[in-house]
Amino acid sequence: MTDTHKSTFHELAEVPPTRIWDGVLARMIHSELITMAIVELGPDTPVPLHQHHNEQLGFVITGSVRFTVDGETRTLGPGGNWRIFADVPHQAESGPDGAVVAEVYSPVRQDWVGLPTAAPSTPGWPAPADQG
Repeated sequence: MTDTHKSTFHELAEVPPTRIWDGVLARMIHSELITMAIVELGPDTPVPLHQHHNEQLGFVITGSVRFTVDGETRTLGPGGNWRIFADVPHQAESGPDGAVVAEVYSPVRQDWVGLPTAAPSTPGWPAPADQG
């Protein structure tokens, strides 16, 4: 884990992005039992069919995502949320404007711990405060 994970408090911009798939970056905070991630998806970006032993909860912050979970498909916009039980197959694709989503996993996404970080970048959310 990076040095930012040693502190209790963080600004999202301080958390380095990690490339999960092409066009998918996650800024993660890990605790002992949970991973929280703010995930940025580029426009029309697919997340391939996969499953994992972690339970997953999430919601859309900006943009839209078309999810298929265990054979059920739904397009979700801001505020739309999902619950994926352990080992349930799922896939997604962001809409034409991309998406930013918040996700929580339990237990910790060990398969994400130690992935190389991507080039530093400004998070897609929250928007910078007006300077006016």
